[in-house]
Amino acid sequence: MSGSLLLIEDDASISEMVEGYLAKEGYTVTTVNDGAKALRAFDAGSYDLVLLDLMLPNVGGLDLLQGIRERSKVPILILSAKDGEVDKALGLRFGADDYIAKPFSLLELAARVGASIRRATQYAGAEASEAAPPRAKLLTVGELSVDPDNFTVTKRGEDVKLTAKEFHILKLFIQHPTRVYTKALLYQLVWNEEYYGDENVINVHMRRLREKIEDDPSNPRYIRTLWGIGYRLGEG
Repeated sequence: MSGSLLLIEDDASISEMVEGYLAKEGYTVTTVNDGAKALRAFDAGSYDLVLLDLMLPNVGGLDLLQGIRERSKVPILILSAKDGEVDKALGLRFGADDYIAKPFSLLELAARVGASIRRATQYAGAEASEAAPPRAKLLTVGELSVDPDNFTVTKRGEDVKLTAKEFHILKLFIQHPTRVYTKALLYQLVWNEEYYGDENVINVHMRRLREKIEDDPSNPRYIRTLWGIGYRLGEG
């Protein structure tokens, strides 16, 4: 795997460890240890992915996340020592694509980086394709409509803004309305990599998706939880 990465991390020991490992994996890594410098570095370069620590001096990680997202759709992978799921959800709310909790294994980090870049490349390629294959059938459930060709979702005729992974999750459920998805299966299908048992990744994305498509996220109609098993499509 290859690509250009921007690593924004103020802990020198973590930066050196991550930069050294990812360089051996074939990536070009630019490291910045200060939030104020990070935006300048981002504007000055061209990156395939940003690795962002939330706890930064001068400019906070979430402010920086917003600043990058306003400039670009580049994948952003959060490196976070915060344990609370709320903090992780907040990061995703502001436009992050994924997160990995500290302490993490370098093997898992490299897998997450590679998967994020692959997904972004595939998603961009699908959006930019000039070919005109037969249009896929519009998928509907209840008041939701999913257009697989244009990567769009509407509810009662109004656009619903989903991230690439949220869209993929919703499309899976609507395409297979009777299928039950465990968290491990969802992770394998959406993240396209081995499941490491971090349930918070699924929990955060599922909660954010429900907040966008459900009238009452605490009592979901479209994606039902089967306790101890997983999820399945509701009747809408």
